[in-house]
Amino acid sequence: MSIAAERKAEVIKSNARGATDTGSPEVQVAILTERIANLTDHFKTHAKDNHSRRGLLVLVNKRRSLLDYLKKIDQERYTALITKLGLRK
Repeated sequence: MSIAAERKAEVIKSNARGATDTGSPEVQVAILTERIANLTDHFKTHAKDNHSRRGLLVLVNKRRSLLDYLKKIDQERYTALITKLGLRK
């Protein structure tokens, strides 16, 4: 499930490092987190949707890779991001 353009703009604005930042790991992780939350809600009513479940797993793995990268390059940014988004670890 994709997210609405307005909601995506809000997520980008709240997680951007600068005025024109749309591609930093923080923004990418925040967008993926929003999409994962939308898919999780989708599965509450469509439990047998296995094709979308595979997409969810791809998104979770991509988010994990970005978080690992961010942790490797800057521990403080990583900690701030997972605290802000409410992710574990």
